[in-house]
Amino acid sequence: MTEGRVPLSGERVGIGELQPVSRRSSFVYLEHCVVHRDANAVVSVTESGTTYLPAAAVGTLLLGPGTRITHQAMLLLGESGVVVCWVGEGDTRLYAWAPSLFQSTRFLEAQARLVSNRQDRLRVARQMYQMRFPGEDVSKATMQRLRGMEGARIRRTYRHLASAFGIDWHGRHYDPNNSSAGDDVNRALSIANSVLYGVVHTAIVALGCSPGLGFVHTGHSLSFVYDVADLYKVELAIPVAFEAAAQRTGSLSSQVRRTMRERIHEAHLLERAVDDIRLLLGTPDADLGGEPGLVLFDDRIGEVPAGTDYSSDV
Repeated sequence: MTEGRVPLSGERVGIGELQPVSRRSSFVYLEHCVVHRDANAVVSVTESGTTYLPAAAVGTLLLGPGTRITHQAMLLLGESGVVVCWVGEGDTRLYAWAPSLFQSTRFLEAQARLVSNRQDRLRVARQMYQMRFPGEDVSKATMQRLRGMEGARIRRTYRHLASAFGIDWHGRHYDPNNSSAGDDVNRALSIANSVLYGVVHTAIVALGCSPGLGFVHTGHSLSFVYDVADLYKVELAIPVAFEAAAQRTGSLSSQVRRTMRERIHEAHLLERAVDDIRLLLGTPDADLGGEPGLVLFDDRIGEVPAGTDYSSDV
């Protein structure tokens, strides 16, 4: 039995009364069903049966293909603080989302603060590269050297997998305006990467972070998505792409997406991405629930309580 409250119909429950994210089922994926509200429960109806979801125990609800949801169900999910994402098959693309559970902006503020300070931004960028080179000390490496190390690592991975799967590899070629261009392995790489971006994007918005405030990448609305996804490409996307290109039995796109779904779920990628983002933002132990804590900015002491009469300070 879960803690926290499920709001009654039409009742507004304080965010502090809801189940904290740390004690919720992080991500629930539904597809080919109708989601509606039955009294105080969210109900998923499929041809094979009916499932009742304890809304207050769900962190993020992922709605896949063939899903319809009623206004009343969205009302309950919103009141219960559940993030709702419309995703591709197997939660492998993110199309849109409803507001984050985190009415608090502490993760977003931490991200903005770190990105805005040159030294902090460099430190986080180095930390990201350190996660890719766990056996090496990159704490004093320049960004130029880190980019070179990463480029060499990716090229070695390509060559190794091409040899392992017997693929005639001629280098990475990608046309952002034509995803179907290139040989099988290049197209498989593009498909696998897009799946990875979708999963990471979901984790980022679920935490209330900005997808656009990147530490390594910059200038794009998905810069932070690319930053975080790069942590897992060598482990997940690149091997899946080479394997699919070498063992293709039908539609390359379907094969890559199906294999990526399996590997992502085996790797618990959503949960790992959430933990890694919190670590990078310097908030690894932060509670994922709780009150938003509205305060007022103060240029001398940082912040003061809101809802207080400060007329005597004048």
